Amino acid sequence: MDVVTLQALVIPLGLIMFGTALLIKGGNWTIDSAVFIARRFGLSPMVVGFTILAFGTSLPELIVSILAVLRGSEGIAMGNVIGSNIANILLVIGCSSVLVTMQITLSKGLIKDLVMMLLSAFLLMGLMLYGEIGRIAGLGMVAILLMYIFVQYRMAMKGEIVVDGEDLPFFKHPAQPYVFLVLGLCGVGVGAEFLVRGASQSAAILGVPEDVVALSIIAFGTSLPELSTSIIGARRGHAEMALGNIVGSNVFNILIIIGITALVKPIAQGSYADQLLEFDIWFMLAVTVVFAALVAGYRKITPVIGGIFVSAYVVYTIYIYAINFGT
Repeated sequence: MDVVTLQALVIPLGLIMFGTALLIKGGNWTIDSAVFIARRFGLSPMVVGFTILAFGTSLPELIVSILAVLRGSEGIAMGNVIGSNIANILLVIGCSSVLVTMQITLSKGLIKDLVMMLLSAFLLMGLMLYGEIGRIAGLGMVAILLMYIFVQYRMAMKGEIVVDGEDLPFFKHPAQPYVFLVLGLCGVGVGAEFLVRGASQSAAILGVPEDVVALSIIAFGTSLPELSTSIIGARRGHAEMALGNIVGSNVFNILIIIGITALVKPIAQGSYADQLLEFDIWFMLAVTVVFAALVAGYRKITPVIGGIFVSAYVVYTIYIYAINFGT
């Protein structure tokens, strides 16, 4: 890579970094203010957790994907989801378990979450092989997610899973949460626009498909909130919280993001790079199966396994650029 190329990348990479920062900050403000408003109107922590928090953590990826398909960049939308799911397992779980062994208690709720994560991954692969993710498929994915949330809610009502009601946001002035809600939503929207623009420009300069930038840089950026949350949870001995965070995020990434994106604009097979169908979705599926097997069978993720996960992510990222550089 010559000096001219590096200089040309300064502005696009700046857009990506600024957009990512806006996405994360805007997402946090949106979640905090929405949770506060919901609690103020009498909603329980359980309902807040299964609706606002669950949806809010996937909001950055959702806005990025919707803007991408509206701009004709379906590869960014698909690459964002597939790359985020890969990063969540290999990078986030990997980094979390490198610090401390994650001892896992296989609860009924976790088993159902793992099954849903696997089914979601297989569903996405099946739809991609079929040729198009249309509006009917998108509606079905959203419906499946709503049923999943309802089942989780019923399980929480029965006490089969526990919802953390601590660390709720606090605002000093009654108007503050509404102001921060608007600012947060604006931040997410503007940040997503900068991120998509930066990714498109970077792909053009590097001579790689937009999908590759989405699989790596965008996916990494949108996975940063999960990374920080999971590392904190693992260090405090809350392995189930870290795992639940990742499993839930991967389910939402596929069902809500691809689902709503397809409702906005159907995603045809030819609208994204062949690599996504020929390699990346299969790699995501393999990573998901291995992760679920480790959790269900081995019931712990050691620092050695975590190191292997992180190394695999680095190798994967290098590989997808190596096979596309200059194409």
